[in-house]
Amino acid sequence: MTINILMPALSPTMTEGTLAKWHVKEGDEIASGDVIAEIETDKATMEVEAVEEGRVGKLLVGEGTEGVQVNAVIAVLLEDGEDAGAIKLDGGGPAPAPAAAPEAAPPPAAAPSPAPAPAAAPAPAAAAAANGTRLFASPLAKRMAKQAGLDLAAVTGSGPHGRIVKADVEAALAAGVPAAAPAAAAAPAPAAAAAPAPAASGPGAKALADMLGMTYRQEPLSGMRKVIASRLTESKQTVPHFYLTIDCRIDELLKVRKELNGRSDAYKVSVNDFVIRAVALALKKVPAANASFDPEGLMFYDHADVSVAVATPTGLITPIIKAAETKGLVEISTEMKDLAARARDGKLLPEEYQGGTFSVSNLGMFGIKEFSAVINPPQGCILAVGAGEQRPVVADGALAVATVMSCTLSVDHRVVDGAVGAEFLAALKPLIEDPLNMLL
Repeated sequence: MTINILMPALSPTMTEGTLAKWHVKEGDEIASGDVIAEIETDKATMEVEAVEEGRVGKLLVGEGTEGVQVNAVIAVLLEDGEDAGAIKLDGGGPAPAPAAAPEAAPPPAAAPSPAPAPAAAPAPAAAAAANGTRLFASPLAKRMAKQAGLDLAAVTGSGPHGRIVKADVEAALAAGVPAAAPAAAAAPAPAAAAAPAPAASGPGAKALADMLGMTYRQEPLSGMRKVIASRLTESKQTVPHFYLTIDCRIDELLKVRKELNGRSDAYKVSVNDFVIRAVALALKKVPAANASFDPEGLMFYDHADVSVAVATPTGLITPIIKAAETKGLVEISTEMKDLAARARDGKLLPEEYQGGTFSVSNLGMFGIKEFSAVINPPQGCILAVGAGEQRPVVADGALAVATVMSCTLSVDHRVVDGAVGAEFLAALKPLIEDPLNMLL
C-alpha cells in the first residue's frame, strides 16, 4: 500500500511553506529518520526527516515551489513489490491532479502552436462555475493573474490537489488564455466588486511604476517578509500604541564593559547584552509590564523571555533569551551571539524565536539617536534603544558632558497603562546608569 508524505507543519502558526530542496529522487530507497527535504517557513529553513521507510515512487511538488499548504501531499512512497502504477492519492477525486503535475509544466512550449490549448483551458472554469468549487492558487499566481487580467477559473492547476502555481499562469499567458475575456464578461459582478478596493488605495507600486515608465528591479516577497508585513500591519491597526522615552547616562556602563572585556578573551560583552540583562531585571521588579493581551484575560508571565531583534538578509527575526533574569552577562552574550549567527543563516528552531514576553530593538550601532518600534504581537511592550552619544547635561547644578542613550518604550495600552510603563522605565534607568546593580 502506498504511503503519502505530507507537507509538515514546522511551527504552530505555519499554514504553508516553500519546498526548497529535495534530498531524494524518484526510485531512492529511504528509511525512517533519513533527511528527505528542506522546507522554508516564514522564519527559517528546516530539514524534514522521513517517518516511514520505502521507495520514492513520485515527487509531486518540485523544488522551489512556494505556497505549499500544510498537509498537502508532496511525495508518495512505495512499499516492497509495488510499482508506480499503484500510486493513488487518498480521496480519489484529487488523485489525477498531482499525477498530472509533472506533465503540466511542459505545455508552455507546446501551447503557442494550436488553438486547442486555449479551448481546453475554459473547461475548469465551466466546472467551477457550475458547482461553485473554490479555486486554489498560490499568492504569487493570484497576483500575476490580477496584473495580467487573467481569469484564474480558466487555468488548470498543476500543483498539489490542482492548486494553481506560477508556472500555470505563465503557461496560460503564453497560450493566450487571457483572450477568454468573454467568460469574465459573463460575470461582471465580481469585477465590479473588486474595482473599488484599488480605487480607494490608489495603484500599487508596480502598477504606478509601469504607468509612469519608471525603471526598477522587483524581487518576490520571501515568506519572512510576507509575515512581517502582515503581523506589523495588524499590530499598528489593532494595537493601541503609546510611547514613553527616557535618557540614560551610560558612561559607567561603558567603563564596566571595558573592564569586563579586558579580563578575558573568551567573551566580549556588548552594550546590548547589558540592556537585555537590565530589561529582564526591570521586568521582575515590575511584573505588570511583562504581560500580553488576550481576549480571555491579561497574561502575566513568570519569566522574562526577552526577544531581541536581529536583521537578516530576508527580514527581521527576534530570537529569544529565555528566562533572561536568571542569566549573567557572559551567558547572555554567548547565547545571543549563537542565536544571531543562526538567525542570519536561517537555522533557528521555531521555539527559539516564538513565544517571547518582551522585545528589545537596538539601532544604536547604526548611529540612530532615537526611534519608536512597532510592538511584536502578542507581546505588550518593545524597547527601542538608540545610540550612546556625547550630550550636554546638568550635573549638580553645573553644565557637563555625558554619554547619553535614549530608550523609547512602545506600549500596548490594552494591557499596560502609562503608569506601569513609567514604573518599568524608572526601574530600568538605574540598572543601566549603575550597572553594578545588575551584577549583584
